[in-house]
Amino acid sequence: MSTGTTIGVVIAVLVVVAVGVVLWRKASQRKHLRRQFGPEYDRVVERSGNRMEAERELAERERTHRSLELKPLTEGTRESYSRHWVQVQEQFVDAPSDAVASAHRLVTDLMSERGYPTNGDHEANASVLSVEHSRTIDSYRQAHAITRRQEQGEASTEDLRNAMVHYRTLFNDLLGDRGERKEGAR
Repeated sequence: MSTGTTIGVVIAVLVVVAVGVVLWRKASQRKHLRRQFGPEYDRVVERSGNRMEAERELAERERTHRSLELKPLTEGTRESYSRHWVQVQEQFVDAPSDAVASAHRLVTDLMSERGYPTNGDHEANASVLSVEHSRTIDSYRQAHAITRRQEQGEASTEDLRNAMVHYRTLFNDLLGDRGERKEGAR
């Protein structure tokens, strides 16, 4: 074999290896994002209509999440939030609309206590939450939508009950020890 042919074969092999590495990395990233975001991965892909664009968005969410200073809750703080939640649930019997507003405020306060952003942009807040709470983020979105309808006088008592159930799902997830395990792993 001539030197030119040998060089051509080596270059071809290097190109094939490089393409293989790129494809392997993409597949690994996709697998990671699917595992990390669960149903949220599919929601973002469907919404964007472009898998690569969706994966860029999810990777950006992870970068934003890493920049947060998330804090574990002390046992006393956790117990205090639990007591407040019981009061909010009890309030539902006599004033469902007020209870949903209180549940929304309590979840927002808990998010803030943990170190999550709680600015006025609900979807941006949900995006950051989805990194660590992907299994319950849909409940947060549904509760938020019902809360908005309730503010416009368009939510039934059954809707408000569903909002409370959805808020409780995220509340329990935020109250849990997921953040502590993450902090301990660092």
